[in-house]
Amino acid sequence: MQSQSNNTGAPSDARLDQLQNWLTNQSTAAVHPESIRPASSDASFRRYFRVDAADGSTLIAMDAPPPQEDVRPFIHVAEVFGQAGVAVPQVIAQDEAQGFLLLSDLGSTTYLNQLSHDTAHKLYLDAIDALLAIQVRSQPGVLPEYDRELLLRELNLFPEWYVGKHLGATLDDKQAAELKKVFDALLANNLAQPQVYVHRDYHSRNLMVLGEGNPGILDFQDAVYGPITYDLVSLLRDAYVQWDEELVLDWTIRYWERARKLGLPVNPDIDAFYRDFEWMGLQRHLKVLGIFARLYHRDGKNAYLNDLPLVLEYTRKTAGRYRELAPLVRLLDTLENRGDQVGYTF
Repeated sequence: MQSQSNNTGAPSDARLDQLQNWLTNQSTAAVHPESIRPASSDASFRRYFRVDAADGSTLIAMDAPPPQEDVRPFIHVAEVFGQAGVAVPQVIAQDEAQGFLLLSDLGSTTYLNQLSHDTAHKLYLDAIDALLAIQVRSQPGVLPEYDRELLLRELNLFPEWYVGKHLGATLDDKQAAELKKVFDALLANNLAQPQVYVHRDYHSRNLMVLGEGNPGILDFQDAVYGPITYDLVSLLRDAYVQWDEELVLDWTIRYWERARKLGLPVNPDIDAFYRDFEWMGLQRHLKVLGIFARLYHRDGKNAYLNDLPLVLEYTRKTAGRYRELAPLVRLLDTLENRGDQVGYTF
């Protein structure tokens, strides 16, 4: 049986009906509920709709269905990041019980839409400045800790979903032990890094081009207090767009220089800082490989398969540069029946 659509073109379902009813009864902002149409969706259960306001502007309605989603972290982080002076959606109306938010609209032009060799430098420096503005306001106890348990849980998505489900492989005891050593080395590095506010998905699909005051920052509800290099590597080793190593190094150094001037506790040695950047990136790449495989095999979202090769390339290149991480390259060679040689840099 085919799903029906209402006259807005948006899918007709119970949640959408509830959202429209909620919008109809809003006293904080006059909107036209009948104008609702899809704005975007993401890898979670959340959906976003654009709706016309009576003053001629547009607003964003978030549908975050309980119990799968909870809007309270979004509200909290929007306040925390907003106080840092960066551009985040303003929460205009909220219904925590139903899982509905009405937000200001930061537009529909993502960094990914706009990035080119002509625009990238300015856009990335803007994103670095916004990231620094968030980080300098960091203090413990405001956001959840990005602790060892959470970092390891993310790493374990790689053997479970990428190796097990996607490649259909089972690690033997020796392979599992070698992978554990790599995980332990990564975690030791990650947890030794200075701690700041971490967006956790600070990349080209969640940054919006606003003209003045770039970027608009979205999808921050999972923010934590954790390693200082995490968001920088999310930005510069993006799963959806790749840049030459020379550019990545240049932007990394510019971040490092600005962070030091602001008094942020980055490693004072640029080589050591870049190593932290790379090792943090490898933790994220392994997590993302697992998440993209899970989105396909569990959730039927096959578009993410197109992004696996780039993340795998990042993984191989980073692991291949450090002796402690070499077992990961050997494991990937075995799983993919490759015999590539590893050339160490450090």
